[in-house]
Amino acid sequence: MKNILIIFTGGTISMKIDEETGGAVPHFSGTEMMKLMPQINQLAKIEVCDFGKYPGPHMTPELMFTLSQKVREYLSNGNYDGIVITHGTDTLEETAYLLDLTIKTPVPIVLTGSMKNSSDEGWDGPRNLSDSITICLNNNSRDLGVLVCLNGEINAASEVTKTHTEDIETFHSLDFGALGFVDRGRVIFNRLPRKLEHIDSNGLNSKVDLIKCYAGMDDKFFRFSADSGVNGLVVEAMGVGNVPPPAFEGIKYVVEKGIPVVLVSRCPAGETLDIYGYPGAGKWLYKMGVIFTDYLNGQKARIKLMLALNKTADCAELKKIFEG
Repeated sequence: MKNILIIFTGGTISMKIDEETGGAVPHFSGTEMMKLMPQINQLAKIEVCDFGKYPGPHMTPELMFTLSQKVREYLSNGNYDGIVITHGTDTLEETAYLLDLTIKTPVPIVLTGSMKNSSDEGWDGPRNLSDSITICLNNNSRDLGVLVCLNGEINAASEVTKTHTEDIETFHSLDFGALGFVDRGRVIFNRLPRKLEHIDSNGLNSKVDLIKCYAGMDDKFFRFSADSGVNGLVVEAMGVGNVPPPAFEGIKYVVEKGIPVVLVSRCPAGETLDIYGYPGAGKWLYKMGVIFTDYLNGQKARIKLMLALNKTADCAELKKIFEG
């Protein structure tokens, strides 16, 4: 049997209803969860690591990077055919993307979780965990970067996002579609990830803000961010990459203070481009030195900028990392 490491970090998959509050709270350790899913041990030789019992919103970039270091330590032993990580779904895509950028290995790494807790009817945790292990056991899963699997769908960490607050069919790659799926123990891939990137960083700079644009927006949030000591800013612009004129002045203020600004779209799908030339539009932002992404959303662009800033604060170098 192949050797699979399961790292439990918490999330809804580890929760049950608390009688006092009536709400779901972290409860089970990894070892306790495995006792609830005895069928998992029939798939592979399982080793368990308890990283924590963190709800998704309690995960921080620092914890994500510590998790990356932990995974790299385990991989250095060369004893595992795959690694599955359970995680809260609210921040799962950010952790998955950070791991994808910082870990370079042919060994399959799959993040999973659940949308229902163990007290709910139709708890999806056991199936998601089983599917994720099945992916790790498949030789076609090697050299694909970090993967995400829930509800039988396999997605690339760099492409996937959470699209619904409650539906178990919530994780999707809106621009390119799923890589594949798991069906009755079979792993079927339809395509490869669009691209794999690696940032060789020994840490991250978490002093990066994320600001979303809206109709009638002025410059106050941008000025406040710049004056509060941030080292980088991600802006969720409108459409293909445009902002209201007063917001443009705020971004200009940030850029003139030497703070790198990365632009994404607030739209759930599509890339950013400098195709408009009216005041506040993409051509003026790009000419100003704002860094455009391709298909990243705001939360992922922030993860990438935090890692990149730990290597360089030079805007030209950052531009190569994002646009190269």
